[in-house]
Amino acid sequence: MPDGLPPGVRLERLGAEHEGALLVFELENRAYFASHISDRGEAFFAEFAERLAELLVDQDAGELHFHVLVEDDGQIVGRVNLVDVADGSAELGYRIAERWTGRGLATAAVRELCELAAGKYGLRELRAGTNLTNVGSQKVLERTGFVPAGEREYGGRPGIEYMLALGV
Repeated sequence: MPDGLPPGVRLERLGAEHEGALLVFELENRAYFASHISDRGEAFFAEFAERLAELLVDQDAGELHFHVLVEDDGQIVGRVNLVDVADGSAELGYRIAERWTGRGLATAAVRELCELAAGKYGLRELRAGTNLTNVGSQKVLERTGFVPAGEREYGGRPGIEYMLALGV
């Protein structure tokens, strides 16, 4: 997969129709995600439908832009999100299913979302970060043009904040 998403995987804007597949994705990968970032906790799963409905309202208001990576069979294999959208800036976050790690999917998805951020959403700058132990995520950010911008805590762990100027 040189630069684009692999065959059979597409980036879609999150919608109510993704609820079931998204919950399966989060549950199947929960332990894997918790090994890199803070666990979402039981309340996240117990209130999943309500939380998704609230996110979709916020998305319609332009406060965030959530996207999912969907295989042709409907399974979700990743999330790529923009949150805290304000004043031409947003924070990027992403999660990739464990079975897809190390295959370039995160890099391709981040590249695609950066294009959407600049073009469709009119953003000029993105922030992102990772804890110091998540070397894979650091490599994704660096491959996609993000540059280190300082130290920051992520889930109680020391980390690095990155910045990317869009449309430059």
